[in-house]
Amino acid sequence: MKLCFWLVLFSFAIVLLFKWVPVPVTPLMIIQKTESNKRQQKHTWVPLKAISKKLQLAVICSEDQFFLNHNGFDLKAIEKAYEYNKKGKRIKGASTISQQTAKNVFLWPERSWLRKGLETYFTFLIELTWSKERILEVYLNSIEMGNGIFGAEAAAQYWFKKPASKLTTYEAAAIASILPKPRQYKANPATNYIQKRKQWIVKQMQYFGPLNFETKE
Repeated sequence: MKLCFWLVLFSFAIVLLFKWVPVPVTPLMIIQKTESNKRQQKHTWVPLKAISKKLQLAVICSEDQFFLNHNGFDLKAIEKAYEYNKKGKRIKGASTISQQTAKNVFLWPERSWLRKGLETYFTFLIELTWSKERILEVYLNSIEMGNGIFGAEAAAQYWFKKPASKLTTYEAAAIASILPKPRQYKANPATNYIQKRKQWIVKQMQYFGPLNFETKE
């Protein structure tokens, strides 16, 4: 019991710490460092204000369009995923940005019921203690956006030779379009598949409208 108490206390403390402190490294970064023949990783933390609103909106429209409204879990998407999985199919989008952030920052990438349970626990904690802006900031600084390329700033420099604050709408959509498989897809030059995804994301951005955390309920 004492061990469980201290583990819970430690997990809550580290979540509170990362509410203000930049996340220096993630478990996936550490795992990749141990892999052989892995090229040097690129990762530069920047505040959310230094990341183009276009990229912020692009990843929301691509990965989790209800991000500003839900409490960490998209129940409708989870239900759809469950129904498709029963038929032997898969559906994209069941995992929210909050869940992906919890997994990327606090957990290992292996799929298991244990990891999924811990992901749910950490998602609850960050939704309880962090703002939506902070969740998005950590997400955009921690997610892999290319083979060994972590975070928006490193991705913008790698793919388009410019800071994340200067990304155009189509450049932001290009980066968002490769997130499902960042080691396989390329944001630039874009293949026909990525070009189509990019165009779809831009349309979703237009439908979504301006990104404003304060006006969303």
